[in-house]
Amino acid sequence: MSFSRIVSSAAWVPRGARAVTTLKETIAAQLPAKRDYIKMLQKEYGDVVLGEVTVDQCIGGARGVKCMLWETSLLDANEGIRFRGHTIPDLQKTLPSFTGPAGAGEPTPEGLIWLLLTGNIPTKEEEASLTAELHKNGDIPPEAEAVIRGLPHKTMHPMTQLKIGLLACQPESKFARAYQEGTRKTEYWDPVYDDIISVISKLPKIASLVYRCTYHDGKIVEDRGSDFSGNFCRMLGYNDPSFDELMRLYMVIHSDHEGGNASAHATRLCGSTLSDPYLAYVGGLSALAGPLHGLANQEVLRWIQELQAKFKAEGRAVTAETITEFAWDTLKSGKIIPGYGHAVLRKTDPRYTCQREFGLKHMPDDELFKIVDTIYQVMPGILTEHGKTKNPYPNVDSHSGVLLWHYGFTQYDYYTVLFGVSRAMGALSQLFWDRALGLPLERPKSLTPEWIENFAKNTKK
Repeated sequence: MSFSRIVSSAAWVPRGARAVTTLKETIAAQLPAKRDYIKMLQKEYGDVVLGEVTVDQCIGGARGVKCMLWETSLLDANEGIRFRGHTIPDLQKTLPSFTGPAGAGEPTPEGLIWLLLTGNIPTKEEEASLTAELHKNGDIPPEAEAVIRGLPHKTMHPMTQLKIGLLACQPESKFARAYQEGTRKTEYWDPVYDDIISVISKLPKIASLVYRCTYHDGKIVEDRGSDFSGNFCRMLGYNDPSFDELMRLYMVIHSDHEGGNASAHATRLCGSTLSDPYLAYVGGLSALAGPLHGLANQEVLRWIQELQAKFKAEGRAVTAETITEFAWDTLKSGKIIPGYGHAVLRKTDPRYTCQREFGLKHMPDDELFKIVDTIYQVMPGILTEHGKTKNPYPNVDSHSGVLLWHYGFTQYDYYTVLFGVSRAMGALSQLFWDRALGLPLERPKSLTPEWIENFAKNTKK
């Protein structure tokens, strides 16, 4: 029987018949079965070889090496991401929505958090209980707010501000305090749960303060009568139901993407040292701030706007033909096409597809949206002909910046902050289970170039 099936059956009753329980109570009921399952895996299959590691993989960033337990999501090269076994279209049909019954609007992040942590689709009542818990934990200490407001907003990158803001909240860590007090390892899960909920809850307030102080007047208006995303939008200064829906979709699809990506892995690595979730997720945010990880959507926008400017100056329309010309100019100059290709995927990213569907519903006549759609028609063929891209199809970043721009969210440098608020849901859900299951400190073996050469020569003899 599978891991998820065992734990889901531990206290399972039909959704409509379930008594409303808190998320923490639901998890507590699952803990014994989950711990037994991990022990069984190690006892029964501990010596099974999962895969081999080549020299290319060792030197090339451990790409594709099967060496990490990650239960919240799984990425298939052809199918895309599954969250606890559910595809994005599945989530859009089954997770609760704020605007009506499941399927009536975009799924809420709190519904996804419940799913990631428990493996269960929550009822509307369970989702509402988590919304209340997130709102309850959403305030930040006055000292932390003062730190954020005192930062040099015009010269400091928003991601740096976000990390400083979260670090300023770290003294509230219940896990750090519990560890110092000698809490038993089997009980780590309780304060770690409190911490991950606290971090997820506080990030929108921290992020909104960064946004309002950097680009506006610093004033924050909250709406705790709305859901998690709606309140975030209000704090950012937006009061458009359509933008609320975009934020729900954005947060859900950016929440988790297996454990090997840099931000998720950095969070997990830091947490494995028993750093508390505040400190661990600052590690994840530091990885996300790197240009190879979290900046791609703004690079897409820049590329499209450069394309627009070039052909406007030449008095030419943006068409499939001119896009093709610009794409080849980009490739021949040694650059890449931003928003295309993926380290794992070999088909169109389903996160791109759901954003395209959102655009067709909410902004079909938007100029940038139409350009992105035309790029989608021609780019796979161009990249296939070019021959240097394993995956010639669009990824999540190909669309997200354009959708944000449509709503007047034009501050490029801030886009990664939205990513950071979203990714906390997946990275910290897994971090919770790392501590609840007693997973050890990460400590892979490193090799020198000389050792690799000698080993390879001896192997080939």
